[in-house]
Amino acid sequence: MAKRRNFTDQFKAKVALEALRGDKTVQEITAKHQLHPNQVSTWKRQAIDGMADVFSGGKQSGPTEA
Repeated sequence: MAKRRNFTDQFKAKVALEALRGDKTVQEITAKHQLHPNQVSTWKRQAIDGMADVFSGGKQSGPTEA
C-alpha cells in the first residue's frame, strides 16, 4: 500500500499561485510537480476562497469608510 504524501503549506501556495497566474495549464503544472489535476484545482480554489483573509488584518470583514 502506498504512503500518502504530505505537502507543506509553502509548496501548496506555490502551486496554487502558479495555477492562478494562468501562464501554464493545470496539466503542465501537474506534470511538473507530479500531482493529480484535482489536487491543483482544490488548492487553487482554497487560495481564492482564503484571499480576503490576507487583507483582513484581524478586523471584521465588511465595507469600510474611506
